Amino acid sequence: MKENPQKKMKKSLMASLIRMRSLNVFFIFLILFLVFWFLSPGHRFASRENLDVFLAFGAEFNIIALAVGMLMISGEFDLSVGSILVFCSFTFLKLFDSGVHIVLAAILTLGIGTLIGLGHGYITVKTGIPSFITTLGAMMFWRGVTLFWSQGFQKPFESAEFPAFNSAFTGTVAGIVPVQLLWFIGITLVIAFIMHYHKYGNRIFATGDNKLAAKAMGINTDRVKMACFAVVGLICSLSAILQIVRVGTFSSRAGDGWELKAIAASVVGGTALTGGIGSIVGIFWGALIISVIENGLVVMRIPYAWTFTVFGVVIVSSVIISNIIEQRRIEFGTR
Repeated sequence: MKENPQKKMKKSLMASLIRMRSLNVFFIFLILFLVFWFLSPGHRFASRENLDVFLAFGAEFNIIALAVGMLMISGEFDLSVGSILVFCSFTFLKLFDSGVHIVLAAILTLGIGTLIGLGHGYITVKTGIPSFITTLGAMMFWRGVTLFWSQGFQKPFESAEFPAFNSAFTGTVAGIVPVQLLWFIGITLVIAFIMHYHKYGNRIFATGDNKLAAKAMGINTDRVKMACFAVVGLICSLSAILQIVRVGTFSSRAGDGWELKAIAASVVGGTALTGGIGSIVGIFWGALIISVIENGLVVMRIPYAWTFTVFGVVIVSSVIISNIIEQRRIEFGTR
């Protein structure tokens, strides 16, 4: 049975709009990069030292934004990513300090993070509680457990005896490219493949777009959503390991505020708050926009309090501009 030509044209138009929105986000990132480059004292923003910091440190947040964006496309939110990160970070530290081999400690931490995310998904889909509420409660719960367990103190993490492990998470390739950047790019490619080139990605988009229609097509929407929550937990635990190995210290404030920044990165990247619409490439650039703003303001020695103001302006203006461009293209395409 042939697909309706009009329906096929609409699908093609929507795919074109999503690609163009990703391009718009890239241009916003490029403009911000150039602005910080030229306005920073001595053009320090584009210095080798700062770029290393930007590419390495930003990756820890950026990979979480990718997972959160994937979850948002399925029609759900996760406000607990920062709390999962700090809990997994301390879990990894305690496992290591108790004598567990560092590789096994990392594997167990990844498993625990995945189970936490899966638990959030199970509660959400089986009880019918909005994911906003489920993960808001989880955000407070896991942060509170970590504060109680660690007593709020910073604790050192000594892993110098495992240079190969450290290099896998905080080293460089050819002395130039930070390993964290490779993690970010690699995870982007994997998630992009699943979302845009695999049938499971179609199920995620269908679930977020219209849950009832997806069920009618035979898609187990509960399982799809739970899988997306599990991916968020897995990525948060990976970011926790990346961060504690890099810093060499556990902090109970790690990941604080990352929840809304991850959602902001996804929205800036063109992900719809209602689900069913988004692009991993767009989220990739959206995450870099959030990172470049944070890094650029620090380099320009602007008080950190202004970071939130700039975030707000960039998020709202970038979404407005993208929507205007898309509306113009839709009007042009229907003429």
